[in-house]
Amino acid sequence: MLHGKTIVLGISGGIAAFKAASLCSKLVAKGASVQVIMTASAAKFITPLTLQTISRNPVYMDTFDEKDPSVVSHINIADSADLIVIAPATANVIGKLANGIADDMLSTTLLAATAPILIAPAMNVHMYAHPAVEHNMRTLASRGVTFIDPNEGQLACGYVGKGRLAEPDEIVDFMERFMSEEPLLAGRRVLITAGGTIERLDPVRYITNDSSGKMGFAIAAAARRMGAEVVLVAGNTSAGSFPEGVQHVQALSAQEMYDAVLRRLADTDIVIMAAAVSDYRPKSVAPQKMKKTGENLILELERTPDILQTVGQRKGKTFVVGFAAETEHLEEYAMDKLQRKNCDLLVANDVSQEGAGFGTDTNIAQIYNKDGLLENLPMMTKPEMACRLLRIIASTLEAAGDRV
Repeated sequence: MLHGKTIVLGISGGIAAFKAASLCSKLVAKGASVQVIMTASAAKFITPLTLQTISRNPVYMDTFDEKDPSVVSHINIADSADLIVIAPATANVIGKLANGIADDMLSTTLLAATAPILIAPAMNVHMYAHPAVEHNMRTLASRGVTFIDPNEGQLACGYVGKGRLAEPDEIVDFMERFMSEEPLLAGRRVLITAGGTIERLDPVRYITNDSSGKMGFAIAAAARRMGAEVVLVAGNTSAGSFPEGVQHVQALSAQEMYDAVLRRLADTDIVIMAAAVSDYRPKSVAPQKMKKTGENLILELERTPDILQTVGQRKGKTFVVGFAAETEHLEEYAMDKLQRKNCDLLVANDVSQEGAGFGTDTNIAQIYNKDGLLENLPMMTKPEMACRLLRIIASTLEAAGDRV
């Protein structure tokens, strides 16, 4: 998948920069043309000459060192790239890209790039877990940037924890899988729901749940990368910016989401219902803020429209994927929901498990079809799980002879 491709390898200034030489060598051995961009800090750890010798191409460091007067280097490199990988990616370069800062050759090229971007972080365990770094990574993920998770182990600073750059073989394998995924959903129209819904009590209070929308956003970004035309129907979310290239529709209540989904169902090939939709809503909504009138308040609730069940009833040839967030009897409840709602696949997770609950950056899930458990997915990032799910959907459709 990498043969004949132009790969831009960005190297930023961490001790793991020495691994970039091996990574570059492996990419060249795969038949890729590797264009290396190094930061000034990276050159403190490994010399540009090393990367130039391995890549057999000039190494770029200075935005103003134009090697070819017929082109503007950072634009030309960005335009020619089939794929960009930053390895290692420090907290600094991640922060620059997230905030649109372009003050060196690497960050300037990244802002001009339209090719997919892979980021392989490498840093101290506490830096990796810092809220600012986590926020920047979420921001980039929401824009369609894909992360190659660091490994756990002994770090150069002496700490033991998550922050070691993924090994060059792992990065190359990831890149090959990524490149093979790109056209999987070309020509497909995919509708995804995400987040929780809001059911109003009065103008200032509402009933909702803990769903962040991160899983739905990750699926939307991955589906777009795989060539699909994507509509994201989002409720109440805290997942950051909407993924680039994705049409998004705001639907805060269960009724609004029901209307938005059903309006588009006939023109959709795949529906993925990742939203956590309220089962009940207040029977009446106060027009003004309710005042305290006593020690107790009794609310009368009524059922909301069942979006997944209605989609299952009306789906025709549309491929329907449901989600089930449970705290017990996972397989029993998952299979029951899949059958009752007429889903083709159902993704179930035990939200009481650490790393699988609402609002986390990771997930643990089991995927079921009408025959039972199809795949058991261990803990992984939500973007990784999104890719796994979409590959399963694509292969299921292909096995059924459903091709665009």
